[in-house]
Amino acid sequence: MIQRRLIPSYIFLTIVSFLSVFPLYWMITAATNKSVDVARGKIVFGNYLMENWARLNQLQDLGGAMKNSFIYAAVQTILALFICSLAGFGFELYHDKKKDLLFSILLLAMMVPGVATMIPLFKMMSKLGFLNTVWGFMLPGISTPFLIMMFRQNSRNFPIDIMEAARIDGLSEVQIFFQMYLPVMKATYAAAAVITFMNAWNSYLWPRVIMTDKKAQTMPMLIANLAAGYTVDYGVLMLGVLFCSIPTMIIFFVLQKQFTEGITGAVK
Repeated sequence: MIQRRLIPSYIFLTIVSFLSVFPLYWMITAATNKSVDVARGKIVFGNYLMENWARLNQLQDLGGAMKNSFIYAAVQTILALFICSLAGFGFELYHDKKKDLLFSILLLAMMVPGVATMIPLFKMMSKLGFLNTVWGFMLPGISTPFLIMMFRQNSRNFPIDIMEAARIDGLSEVQIFFQMYLPVMKATYAAAAVITFMNAWNSYLWPRVIMTDKKAQTMPMLIANLAAGYTVDYGVLMLGVLFCSIPTMIIFFVLQKQFTEGITGAVK
């Protein structure tokens, strides 16, 4: 009787799973077919993969774009984790009368659209000489209010008594952060790393503004270039999208458990 009750749920979950997986399947099959076959709605594997691969490398610098995206996203992720975790650590575990006011200002920053600050940021990066550099790409994203709020929220589960005992034993605040706080918050770091890396990897508008040199283009910019023009080779385009999707999918699947624990605020 219980199993029969679950049948509608299983059917619903099966349909949802199919709808979630089918676009990925279609993307992979499209990368193996001619553009005309993709336009006709062919959804089975073809034998045009190598031709699409050669055409993709002929039109765009795939290796350079992959390298640029990885460097930009990796550097931004590392710096964002360090800075935002320090801020969250301080906001939650240290007492100051102005702390709540500063955090309220931080939350207000989340309400400002990123597009509204793009022109001032561009002028700032231009004066600093950071156009077409990794610094120009990642500096606006290394201190995000969302990550600070996430670390602050999860820091509430950090045992204060351990900090007090560590201070009595002679540990400095820097030692407490690196030797005690950081290992305990591994799940939060993993979740924040996934979010930051995926946002940086998939970022398009800011790199398009700050990266004027074609050699500095990222994967989303490469895909946009493939989709531009009067004619679009859909097989080549889908192959580019596939290469753009693979790194983020690998990172998410590898850190899936830690990501879930970090989002739910688990501390061990």
